[in-house]
Amino acid sequence: MVSAVFHSPLDASEAHKASRAPATPSSSSPMTSATALTSLSVAPTAAAKPAAPPKIPTDWGALILKTLSPLAGLALLVGIWALLTMNSATFPTPAATWKAAVVLFSDPFYSNGPNDQGIGWNILFSLKRVAMGFGLAALVGIPLGFIIGRSKVISSMLNPIISLLRPVSPLAWLPIGLLVFKSADPAAIWTIFICSIWPMIINTAVGVQRVPEDYLNVAKVLNLSEWKIVTKILFPSVLPYMLTGVRLSVGTAWLVIVAAEMLTGGVGIGFWVWDEWNNLNVQHIIIAIFVIGVVGLLLENALVAVAKRFSFE
Repeated sequence: MVSAVFHSPLDASEAHKASRAPATPSSSSPMTSATALTSLSVAPTAAAKPAAPPKIPTDWGALILKTLSPLAGLALLVGIWALLTMNSATFPTPAATWKAAVVLFSDPFYSNGPNDQGIGWNILFSLKRVAMGFGLAALVGIPLGFIIGRSKVISSMLNPIISLLRPVSPLAWLPIGLLVFKSADPAAIWTIFICSIWPMIINTAVGVQRVPEDYLNVAKVLNLSEWKIVTKILFPSVLPYMLTGVRLSVGTAWLVIVAAEMLTGGVGIGFWVWDEWNNLNVQHIIIAIFVIGVVGLLLENALVAVAKRFSFE
């Protein structure tokens, strides 16, 4: 038995049109593909960015305390000074000294002859002598410290001499310089040299002697030359000791030059202090004391910065 199903011509034509119509892609498909591609391309970029480091909060309390503490100490010093000189007719007050300092530093580089120059010139001449005497002491003292530290024989020979000469007062060396050089300027440089050489010799020698023995044994196994032992092993290990000796020496040199210039005369901060005393100008003497202290502090801080810069720790 054959069964037949009849369709209307309208249905047949609609079915034919549907079969011939082009397939229209879904409207959500491109968006989905684009989103996927975007996520694939963005994801690696987002993953490659490092996380921002956390911000460390500023400790304002510690910063203020660190800043105000030195100022409070200076204020205390000036306050005690003002109280002690309140009714004094001979010792100047802080206010009077400040007025004299303003006038003095208004023209620090005037020159009215070899014996009448501003405080700026006197400081520069003193620093020049310190640099020359200290430089010569470093050129001699540091290599000599390496030699003493490396050789037990030389160490035993020179240790008694160093122990004998090191405690001698700086002013005791000045007449020897005047006798030998017949001039005040070389005599002052000689005094700086002989007084500032000992800390560099001693600290450098101690640093060499404290180098671990294992380092030197490795150098022997590798058959290194003495120059390479000094430059590659000893120098990095000895550098902190050596810089400590340099700091002590420059402080000693700055102390010595003031005393030496008081006796030798000429141009320099020491002579300037003595000249102001002869003129009974106590205000300028107090100003010179502060200037000498500030210059010494700057030299000390400069060498501390150099020590930190070249530290191998």
